[in-house]
Amino acid sequence: MSRIFSGIQPSGELHIGNYLGAVKNWVTMQHQYNAYYCIVNYHAITVAYAPQDLLARTHEMAVGLLAAGIDENAATLFVQSQVPEHTELAWIFNTLTPLGELERQAQFKEKSGRQEQIMAGLLNYPVLQAADILLYRADLVPVGEDQIQHLELSRVVARNWNARFSPDQPLFPEPQPKLTQTRRIVGLDGQSKMSKSIGNTIGILESPEAIWDKLRPAVTDPARQKKTDAGDPDKCPVVYPLHKAFSPAATVSEVETHCRGATWGCIECKKSLHANVVAELAPIREKAAQLTAHPGRVTELLDSGADKARTIARETMRQVKDLMGLPAAVAP
Repeated sequence: MSRIFSGIQPSGELHIGNYLGAVKNWVTMQHQYNAYYCIVNYHAITVAYAPQDLLARTHEMAVGLLAAGIDENAATLFVQSQVPEHTELAWIFNTLTPLGELERQAQFKEKSGRQEQIMAGLLNYPVLQAADILLYRADLVPVGEDQIQHLELSRVVARNWNARFSPDQPLFPEPQPKLTQTRRIVGLDGQSKMSKSIGNTIGILESPEAIWDKLRPAVTDPARQKKTDAGDPDKCPVVYPLHKAFSPAATVSEVETHCRGATWGCIECKKSLHANVVAELAPIREKAAQLTAHPGRVTELLDSGADKARTIARETMRQVKDLMGLPAAVAP
């Protein structure tokens, strides 16, 4: 069975952008592949943060993932910092990664432009990302379009290491992207990608009332100034794409007909969407409530996942060190 790896930052509660763009796909793939899913808290410390907040957000993210359908019996779910081999391999990869490759990364250019002082961790972020993936020698990585460049760097790193230390029988595969069907989720403002920092998201655990309060003013086709104006669903940046993600095919077809014929206003369209969003998220909210009532159970599942992940990680590092002429760690 092919192995996949994917990671998500501990931003706290999952929002529907995470859910549609990544997690819903993870749930399906955990039954098709040997799946490793990681809450990447080392990546989260490249910006200022409060330690207790990070701990709380990590736990909340784990609750959201488990509630959304990640099954500890089908996938390995763990926290990055509990498997120290991630940073150990990242340092090794730093010695083989050209500086120019890192400076060309679009995410580094974007984020460094907003900072007065650029930390080395921001530049080396994709090297750690490569280590995350290659530590488990993953064949596939489910990603969104905005992560393609980082995955290409992971292939470069794998190629460079193999060429130098394991040319005859490459240790690391060059991981391939597995794009999700819903590749990019636009925020409720109709402009930016969904992001909690921007505040244009809907949390998967929010109440039906809170979801409606956010959907009601969401951006639609600008041509529809009043109910009698005919619209084009393909020019609706938020509501119609969410219908395609949450609503049955018959409803999506109905929405298109009503929009083009101006027989529904945008409020009617949003009410239909709201009903379908709430229906899909209801069992997730119920499972999350059960998990939240037993926080120790969540911790146990993450600890067990880390133990499973370390079995693979240690074996990878044993082979890496052997091929590089580095003595292995002394057993306690």
